[in-house]
Amino acid sequence: MYKVLRVFLNDQVLVFCFSNGKKGSVSYTLQTSFRRYIVLVALSCIWSFGLAQDSLAHVKTAAGQRRFFSESSFWNQPIPENPEIDPQNKHYIQLLKKECSGAFFRINLTSWTIPVYDIYEKTPRFVVKKYYMTKEEQQEWNTKRAAYGHGAAFDQEPIPIPLEAQADPQGDAHCALVDWKNGIAWDMWGLFKTSDGSWKSKTGMKYSIDGDGAFSIKDFKIKNGESIHYFGPSRAAGVPATAGLIMYDEIVSGEIKHKLACATRVNAYQEHVFPAIWTDGFIVGGIPEGVVIQLDPKLDLSKFNLTPEEIVLAKAMQQYGMVVSDVAGSNTLYGEGLWGHSGKSWNGKLRAVGGISSIPLDNYRVLKINNRIKKGDSYTKIKHDHGMW
Repeated sequence: MYKVLRVFLNDQVLVFCFSNGKKGSVSYTLQTSFRRYIVLVALSCIWSFGLAQDSLAHVKTAAGQRRFFSESSFWNQPIPENPEIDPQNKHYIQLLKKECSGAFFRINLTSWTIPVYDIYEKTPRFVVKKYYMTKEEQQEWNTKRAAYGHGAAFDQEPIPIPLEAQADPQGDAHCALVDWKNGIAWDMWGLFKTSDGSWKSKTGMKYSIDGDGAFSIKDFKIKNGESIHYFGPSRAAGVPATAGLIMYDEIVSGEIKHKLACATRVNAYQEHVFPAIWTDGFIVGGIPEGVVIQLDPKLDLSKFNLTPEEIVLAKAMQQYGMVVSDVAGSNTLYGEGLWGHSGKSWNGKLRAVGGISSIPLDNYRVLKINNRIKKGDSYTKIKHDHGMW
């Protein structure tokens, strides 16, 4: 922004001296016989322009720095220097290397991820109905329940859904909605619009984005062996879908200031740690959901052919780490799904494979695991044992 250093005049000319804060100052002269009037008008314009620039700068900074959950949230805490590494670290890394789709971490950007839509006071609202299972789905999920579940708060009132909103077109059909003004988020798994224009979803949660970013297992009357999806959470670890998501705006702003969500195929059977409150893992001796995996902070990122945006992501993986939040058919992170967001694209910024995935798994480590909880889902192990995973 240009600032006025001084204004002076003599009988014939009006002189403005400006500074742009970078390269000294410049001067302009103006012939005038109405010098007092021009001085007042000019200073008024300059003052207004300065206020507008300050306002725009503030908005840009605020938009670039906004993130989910409170400053004290687990998700927003950087990893301290020299953290304890888990004694089974080598075992876990070897498990990750066995991934048949590739021994690396990729990024889901255009499928199997989560689109996020901002909502406002005038956003149309809809009653999102529950999705009821077919007999085949009940058999697959090893349950007699008629439906998946919505959290209690989710069903208390209609849900704001923008007209342009689209769930991920893949089978998980995730979607998240965020009211930044009032600090509220809704997220769903299995969301779809019916032929009559109404909406249904398999799961649904409403929660504060100013809170700690963790659900409480005490709020769900879940039995060991059941899926957390019967009670509302859309992530199998029972964490918010917005937690750890790579957001487009933060990538282009140049800094990610939170932990990232990741998924693997080798998650532990009925074993998890905070912030996870459940798990769908099926590997005995696997990686517990909720565990933090860190990219070595001493790794020289210049050794890899990374875009500036991939360097931003890699630094977050070093400083904040990744939280195992789900089972997937690869070792993967999640970039915000950009369906319905015209003008935004991951092209040239992040690559699903070829950027972050060029970093070998030997450069990652599993941080010390404490307070393991021995409960979780069992249906994925049944599927795995039947050769379906």
